[in-house]
Amino acid sequence: MSKLQQALDSGKFVITGEIGPPKGVDIERCLEDAEKLRGQVVAINVTDLQSAVMRVGSLALCTKLVERKLEPVFQLTCRDRNRLALQSDLLSAWTLGIRNVLCLTGDHPVLGDDRDAKPVYDIDSVQLLKAASFLNGGHDMSGHELEGKPDFFLGAVVTPTAEPLEPQIIKMEKKIAAGAKFFQTQAVYEPESFERFMNETQSFTVPVIAGIVVLKSAAMARFMNQNVAGINVPEELVQEMANTKSEDRKKKAVNITARIIRQLKPLCQGVHIMPLGWDDLIPEIIKEAELN
Repeated sequence: MSKLQQALDSGKFVITGEIGPPKGVDIERCLEDAEKLRGQVVAINVTDLQSAVMRVGSLALCTKLVERKLEPVFQLTCRDRNRLALQSDLLSAWTLGIRNVLCLTGDHPVLGDDRDAKPVYDIDSVQLLKAASFLNGGHDMSGHELEGKPDFFLGAVVTPTAEPLEPQIIKMEKKIAAGAKFFQTQAVYEPESFERFMNETQSFTVPVIAGIVVLKSAAMARFMNQNVAGINVPEELVQEMANTKSEDRKKKAVNITARIIRQLKPLCQGVHIMPLGWDDLIPEIIKEAELN
């Protein structure tokens, strides 16, 4: 059983972090970022070609974390592989010591840096969860028996502040039926909307880990508002960052992130902090959010 599963099963409020593999083979900085999270988070997500940009694969970086006795969450998207490759990567992940998997459909290549890339989408995230559940049960998607089976702790994603919300709830229910045992959310900046979502889904009884991206600047906040579906950074937060001197932005980022986490903590089972390179701020955020 993974440490993440143990923590959630015990009812402990969990903290997870995230690193993004580089576009190139120099992984040292990425591993240094992961080391900064040691002892601060229970598990570290490794993104899978985030934003449809070609990078080092999540499977490779997850393996490096396992070697360093850091617990990864293997993000796996349907965009780039058919069902054979997806199932093969899952089996490979288990043999390499990876126990947590976050199943995603994946951003369309049109959003990435190579517009000639062709999407696969042989299956979607719900079907991927079903495939992983079949593997856990000892069979592949076609019903063929495995020679030894994995026991993944399977997760999925949800956008709790989407408008309208109902399609997200319907998809969430399908993901639970397919085998999702925990959810990590799209970044949340509106605790009131998040509370409404949690009230609407309280009957699901599946742990929800609220996501939050550390704001680096007003420009970043505006970019997310314009380009990332399901994220809304309130104008007052945008102005708060805009009125902050550049040398004080990290301190302000800690303050805003911790403030939101304190509001979210009574509503959910954990927080997923996405520092986007500002991993050195995690200890300060945890301290100011009173998560120690």
